[in-house]
Amino acid sequence: MSVSGLCQICETRSAEERCDNCGALVCRVHYEGGVGLCANCANTVNPNDPDDVDINRL
Repeated sequence: MSVSGLCQICETRSAEERCDNCGALVCRVHYEGGVGLCANCANTVNPNDPDDVDINRL
């Protein structure tokens, strides 16, 4: 995936990924590759249910 600009979370590193839930452009530090989510969205996922990814939640 080709993305450009700054990470929308830290605003200092180059964005390299796009969150599958909210579409935010984020750096690899703020991206949870295993679930395809930015750090903000990954924190809203139910830790007891790894399939709890609701794209309409945010």
